[in-house]
This record gives sequence, structure tokens and C-alpha cells, in this order.
Amino acid sequence: MIKKLDDLVDVAKNKTIRRIAVAAAGDTDVLEALKNATEKGIVEPVLVGDESRIKEIAKDIDLDLSDIEIINIPDKHDASVEAVRQIREGKAEILMKGLVSTGVLLKAVLDKDHGLRKGALLSHVAVFETPYYHKLLGVTDAAMNVAPDLLEKIDIIKNAVDLFHKIGNPNPKVAIVGSVETINPRMEATMHAATISMMNYRKQITGCIIDGPLAIDGAVSKKASKIKNIISDVAGDVDIILAPNIDGANILYKSLNFLGGATSASLIMGAAVPVVLTSRGDAEKSKFYSIALAAAIN
Repeated sequence: MIKKLDDLVDVAKNKTIRRIAVAAAGDTDVLEALKNATEKGIVEPVLVGDESRIKEIAKDIDLDLSDIEIINIPDKHDASVEAVRQIREGKAEILMKGLVSTGVLLKAVLDKDHGLRKGALLSHVAVFETPYYHKLLGVTDAAMNVAPDLLEKIDIIKNAVDLFHKIGNPNPKVAIVGSVETINPRMEATMHAATISMMNYRKQITGCIIDGPLAIDGAVSKKASKIKNIISDVAGDVDIILAPNIDGANILYKSLNFLGGATSASLIMGAAVPVVLTSRGDAEKSKFYSIALAAAIN
């Protein structure tokens, strides 16, 4: 089982080098991450975007472009469409977001005729390594599904569980979190949590252990769960946190990265290939680990 984000690099290095198509690649942190990943033999980039800007940044960071393909498309929408086309035509195996909004890239990914749908719901999964938790921690969905209903939450869980299976955790523990641990008919999120937990208990959802509703302290802290008299296989030892909506997940995601001393790797799961999708404010290190995660599971 992968226990640290550095382990992803070791796994990826032992696989065939993957080609990664980068939409709107003219971004310093993105190119720094790609330089690092290329030097470690993880990926071979295809840079789609403003060629002059890419070359300017490459010069500043000492990135050798002599063996790297550049497709000059300055428009960010058109660059996203072309990066997706590279995947569809088998010219690359991983898609990455550069300096382009998530909405623009996902519009290309979700295009019915020319996108990368494979039938399942697409969702964002982040994997965190933090000094304040004893193992890797998944958070979903911080970037894509705004207010998921019951069925969408089940698909979001399945995508996150699939990712954890691929990094060596055969039975991850999933906490469906909210503001309370009790079921309140006036709070839809608690009803969703109870239903999904029972579906897991009755083997309608397999490959994981699910409990909820749980507050965040009970999910991550054995001490808190004991004080609250929570009896659960998940409480205090969670692998994956499902937030009630995009606001909760995004706040947790950015709080861990910017206040919690964490480093993360993030992907969109459920598409035909892994999609490296990090926040534009994320550090180069997170972007690098996201590339490594995509290469490790692909």
C-alpha cells in the first residue's frame, strides 16, 4: 500500500513512460512540475498553448524543450480541445490542466461527441499527506460536482474508492461528513449519509467501509470519536472523506493545503484517462505529485 506521496513517484518510475497532454501549458508551476516529472522518467509532455509564453518560461526555469512537442494554440478553449483530441487519438495517456479555468477544460472533457466520457460520473479526488494525520487522506469532490444528489454521491464514492484501490488500499474507509453525527430529516446530507451507509452495510456498495453522518473531528480523531461515544470502524481512521457539497470539500481542500501543512495530489476520476486537475494556486509540488499519481494508476 502507498503510504506517502513519494511512494507514487517510485511506482510511476517503474512503469512505461506516459505521454501527458497539457492544456494551456504556459504556467511556471505547471512547467516546473513537468520538468521534475520528465527528469525522473515519469512522463513525456505534449505542451498545448501559447508557444512564445511556454518558451519564455522554459528559459527562466532551465527546461530543455528540444525533445518536447509544442502545439502552438494561444486560445485556452482551443488548447483544451486540442489536448483532449491528443488523448482521443491515442497520442497521449494523461490529460493535465495548465493555466486555464476548470470550467473551460471540463467543457472539452465532457463534450458528448469529442470528449473523454466513459459513462460514469466524473469527480475530483484529492489525496493529502499531512503531518497531522497518520496516513494518506482522500477528499472528494472539491472541484466538479456542485450539489450532488444521493445517486451522484454514490458515484463520487465509487470513483474515490477506485483510486484508492489502484494505490494499494483494497478496502478504504469512507466517512460521509457534515456538521453533526445524528440523522436529522431536516438536513438532507444526514439522510444521504445514513442511506449510503446502510447500502454499504447490505453490500449494495462494495470495496470499502462507509459510515456517516460523521463530523470532521470524529472522522479523523480517535480521541474525538471516543469522547463522543461514536462506535465505528471508520471514525478516527478514515481514508476518504466525502463532503456534502463542493463548498465543504473545497474549503477542506484549501484549508489542508494552505493552513494544515499538507501536500496533495489531485485527479479527475471517471473519465477515459486520469485528468490532472489542481487549483491554479496549488504549489508546484502538488502539481508534480498529481502527475505522479496519474502515471502510477494508469
